Amino acid sequence: MRYKILMLVSEAQQAFFAARRPRKDSPHTTAAYRRDLAGITTLLVAELSRTDFRVDELTAPVLRAAFGAFADTHAKSSVLRAWSTWNQFLTFCVSDGLLAGNPMGAVARPRTPPLTPKPLRGEETPERLLTAAADGARRARDPWPERDVLVLALGLVAGLRAAEMRALTRRSVVGRSGELRLHVNGKGSRDRSIPVQPALERLIEEYLASCRRRFPQQRFPAGEPLLRDRGGNPIGRGALEYLVKSCYRWAGLHDRVPSGANLHALRHTFATRLAEDGATASEIMALLGHASLATSQNYIEATGREQRAAVASNRTYRALDGLVREG
Repeated sequence: MRYKILMLVSEAQQAFFAARRPRKDSPHTTAAYRRDLAGITTLLVAELSRTDFRVDELTAPVLRAAFGAFADTHAKSSVLRAWSTWNQFLTFCVSDGLLAGNPMGAVARPRTPPLTPKPLRGEETPERLLTAAADGARRARDPWPERDVLVLALGLVAGLRAAEMRALTRRSVVGRSGELRLHVNGKGSRDRSIPVQPALERLIEEYLASCRRRFPQQRFPAGEPLLRDRGGNPIGRGALEYLVKSCYRWAGLHDRVPSGANLHALRHTFATRLAEDGATASEIMALLGHASLATSQNYIEATGREQRAAVASNRTYRALDGLVREG
């Protein structure tokens, strides 16, 4: 076992990912783990003043210093995610005989922030956003309203995350016309199937027709990504986020988007409207691919709070309040 105790951190990280292969993590999850490990490792290099160091050198003081430096330049959510990744990595090191104990228990972490849904503000905002995109309000260098409307709809009526949108292929749309379903490979490799109503089916058809017009020389196999950039390549993460942000701006609705939400506000709007229309937590969980029923329940509870606040703001209540006090 001595050779294991002297294993380099870089080698241990490779072993960690090899051990996770049977879990079938999504590419998005694996990439996030790699970023978290690399970010803290870079700070450990500075702390230890050398590029190669062993697993047994990952002591609590060294890790505290690295996480402290990381926290100075990152948001709470990023620090919490990195802490979780390193906790899993070092738990693996313990189970594999590389460490006697996991030092992450001695490294402070931010409290888990409560989930607060961030839907678009304003009852008519989603409809105004879709209408503006369909009318070509987004003045891009190369306008593509068919794609813009489809991206917005995939968030607003299917509740897809950015990574899920980018992973879609034509094979993701299955079934007969009028009975189509969207198969989504979600976060944590949790697959789900979402019913496709005729309106979304037409948007997909119009988008595919626009692809054929734009790229007549290209052939897009059914297994390749569905969403494309203006060059005909699979759309990137940054380009997708920018597309949605610019749709808000050109529609004059950027002030209706909660801070930090952007594309995710579309998904939260989908979930919130489900809750408002009486969907159960189990139904929301299935349609959004949540790992926990408690996450889905948050949308129902938030909707209840918003409805109570709306009722309380009624002007008649203020008059009634005055009558009660006079009495």
